[in-house]
Order: sequence, then C-alpha cells, then structure tokens
Amino acid sequence: MAEMTLDRLLAETRHALSRTAAESAGLDARLLVEHFTGTSRIDALRNPDMAVAASAVAAVGRAVERRVAGEPVHRIIGEREFHGLPLRLSRGTLEPRPDTEVLADLAIAQARLVADRTGRCRLLDLGTGTGAVALAVLHDVPEACALGVDILPDALETAATNADINGVGTRFATRESNWFDAIDGTFHIIVSNPPYISTSEMAELPHEVKGYDPHLALHGGEDGLNAYRAIADGAAARLEDQGIVAVEIGYRQRDAVVELFERRGYALLESARDFGGNDRALVFSI
Repeated sequence: MAEMTLDRLLAETRHALSRTAAESAGLDARLLVEHFTGTSRIDALRNPDMAVAASAVAAVGRAVERRVAGEPVHRIIGEREFHGLPLRLSRGTLEPRPDTEVLADLAIAQARLVADRTGRCRLLDLGTGTGAVALAVLHDVPEACALGVDILPDALETAATNADINGVGTRFATRESNWFDAIDGTFHIIVSNPPYISTSEMAELPHEVKGYDPHLALHGGEDGLNAYRAIADGAAARLEDQGIVAVEIGYRQRDAVVELFERRGYALLESARDFGGNDRALVFSI
C-alpha cells in the first residue's frame, strides 16, 4: 500500500466530503485533517509530501463518516474559535456562531466604558453555554470579572474549562440557575444569547443544528420571546446604576424585543447588525 501523504489525505478527504457537503468540503477537509494529524496550513504548503501515520489516517476516516452523516465539523473536532479564543464544546453547549461576535463586541465596548468610569466591571452572562461572550469580554477588558449562569451543569463545566484555557479563570465564576432564580448581587452589564427560536421555526431548523445543539439553548417558546420576558422582568433588580442589558436576537425579532423591553421601562441604547446585515444584537438601559 502506498504511503499516505498529507497532500493526498487532504485531497481524498475533500473528495469524500464533496458528495454530501459540497459547499464546505474544502474547509471541512482542512479542519479535520489538521486536527487529527496535528498539522497546519503551513505544513500543507511547505511539506505536502510528509508521511501521515496510519492511526491519524484512520481517525480522519472516522471523522469523515461522522461528517457525512450530518454531524457539524466543529462538533467532531470538539472545539470552535470565537472572537479569537479556542472554545471547547460539549453536549450541553450551543456551538458559538460568528454572528454572536457582534454581541460580544457590544459587550466589550460597554465593559470598557464601565471600567474607565469605575475601575472595574462586573458582568452577568445568562445562558453562558461555552462562556463565549463573557470570556471575550474578560480577554479584552482586564478590569472585568464575570459570572456565567446556565441551567445545564455540563455547560457550566465546559465554560469553566474554557475560562482556564484562555487564561481568565481567576475572573470567571459559574452558577447553576434558571435565569435569575439563584442570582444575588448587582452587575454593571447583563448579557445573554438566549434561546429565541419559536416552536414553528424549530421544526424548520436543519439537522446540523437541531440534531446537535441542545434544544434548551434554541427553543424560546411558542413565539420565541420567553427568554426575553424573563430577562426583562428580572434584570432591573440586578443592575448597578447606569447598568445595561445586551441581548442577541433572531433576525426578525427586533421590533418585538424592543417593544417588550420598553414596556418594562427600558430604553434602547444601541443596536447592531450581523455580518449578513441582519438585526442581531440590542443594548438597553433602564
């Protein structure tokens, strides 16, 4: 049997994936091969003829089978980068998407303003999942500390691991809670990427999403707004003076979420669109 080279493994993996994931076959192949062979793009360019161990070839083969069956590539790898930070994934965590970086950017900007004004910033991340948004803030704002809240213990364990991996573990704590139920104290910023998919939309989600992301992190009730009601109802009592609430929203939910918060006495302070030009994040003051 001919020796498997890195270049050949990449080509064969790309071909195998092109049958079911033509649009992403090239990227998926590169991610899987790099992960399971411990190589990089530089290796592929500079040393394409390097030999690949049989064990690594077998691992890539098993990964290809999982990808062909519909499992997202980052679930297979077990991690995904967010805002430049490597984040581990687990069954209890939503896979962070690039669009959520818009929410992180808003939270970072607000945290810097708070830190400049007070010398510190205390952040509450509701439904923290992997810890993505909170850890992005902690990484960019050294004066900040954060409490990550989730209803799933698996998510809290993963978030804590991610905090340690990214060097901010001493400023990140976790707590199991259904929204504000087990939360005390006050915060300068409350941030959340909550479940906001409506019941009817849940049925339309692709298998790569609803088959692998936890439904608790996706389903926002009949109209998709249950989480926003809980946040708006509980946030005011947990905010410092001049505190703010920042939330991610579904691309068709801007008006409904703004109205919901304004009815409870909040004012829209800022909004942002995602990389596709869709409404994606809102910031409220009270």
